[in-house]
Amino acid sequence: MKYTLLHYGLLLFLIIQVAGCKKDNSTQPADPVTSQVITDWANLSLTITRETPGFSPPVAARAFGYIGVALYEALVPGMPGAQSLEGQINGLAPGTVPASEAGATYHWEIVANAVMAQSFRHFYRNTTPAHLSTINLFDSTTHNRLAQGVPDDVIQRSRARGIAVADAIQAYAATDGQDQGYLTNFPDYTPPTGDGLWVPTPPAFSKPLQPFWGDVRPFLGVNLIPVQPAGCPAYSTSPGSLFYQEGLEVYTVSLHLTPEQKTIAEYWSDDPGKTATPPGHSLSITSQIIRVENLDLFEAAELMARVCMGLHDAFISCWRSKYVWNTLRPVTYIRELFDPAWLSLLTTPPFPEYTSGHSVQTGSMATILTDRFGDAYTFTDHTHQHRTDIDGSPRTYTSFAEMADETAISRLYGGIHYRSAIDHGVEQGNRIGNNILQLQMRP
Repeated sequence: MKYTLLHYGLLLFLIIQVAGCKKDNSTQPADPVTSQVITDWANLSLTITRETPGFSPPVAARAFGYIGVALYEALVPGMPGAQSLEGQINGLAPGTVPASEAGATYHWEIVANAVMAQSFRHFYRNTTPAHLSTINLFDSTTHNRLAQGVPDDVIQRSRARGIAVADAIQAYAATDGQDQGYLTNFPDYTPPTGDGLWVPTPPAFSKPLQPFWGDVRPFLGVNLIPVQPAGCPAYSTSPGSLFYQEGLEVYTVSLHLTPEQKTIAEYWSDDPGKTATPPGHSLSITSQIIRVENLDLFEAAELMARVCMGLHDAFISCWRSKYVWNTLRPVTYIRELFDPAWLSLLTTPPFPEYTSGHSVQTGSMATILTDRFGDAYTFTDHTHQHRTDIDGSPRTYTSFAEMADETAISRLYGGIHYRSAIDHGVEQGNRIGNNILQLQMRP
């Protein structure tokens, strides 16, 4: 659903009305603390990501990753036994995150609201004036609701902590090499040439997107080189070769798509400008699960941090694969060998083929969610239920692995990836997710 400022205004009015009936004289919320503030901000981010210039999938995943880290770090002092990510993730040295006041009382929902609002101001600083106003209004209204009946010193201390942590994580993020990546999606770059190598694709024949993203600092170094797949099949035009067979498979499937396969391809397309991009879809699913499972504030913060760090590292690792292998897209191969007028169902994105970004990022997310909720978890994804340009009917899965497999194969149905890029991409994502799970966070 495309939310407007009017929608958000109505939402904020309802929040104010509910707040007016709420009386809470405690200085700190009772356990468990609701995670609504987290899911509300996550939902707002989907609209802002979709409508902010330059938010390609890697740029969006980066924003989600650092916002997730900021949220978790701001709340660490309120989580018994929780460990900071300082010294665990690349570049976040001990002492980077401001310390909390020893023995002082904090209202952790106020902290969470403040850190999310300030982080949005940092990472969406190039968004529209209307969205910046929405961020500020959403912040103030949520803050006022949470501050009902809370002593002034607790309010001020809590809000100051959230803002200070957000500022510290922004300063940390600014050293990763892509602080203004939304301005440089198409930098000067000359792609290599040769048989089987990527060339610009129809209809726009655009320059390659983010060719240097594989050099961005990941949260975990082990998520860069050690998780790289063995490689795509050797390029060949021989009918007996694996590469030929994979190209022929894409072509053959495209000629005989079932209605369900077409629905799957379009459902998972998640095009920038129309949606919050693929990492936004993963964020949406995570937020939905948090609400369904009624996770408390601290559980939700940890889960969001893990999923979003995985998304960021997935796009770095995947983009490194893409520009190391520089594999040509199916539309190029199929036009050369099978049908000079062929076009894929989905518009081929402007970057090399191997591995599939959808597959890597969803594999990472699925691994992290499976660790938390088990490998036989049935859920329904409502991300696109209000869209009218595609069949966005909610889709139900019996496991996160099933969802990841459908996401991955959707790229073959869409005609934009070979099977090796899909299968190897999921495996790459699974390894990234497992590495994220090794971080010591909450007991």
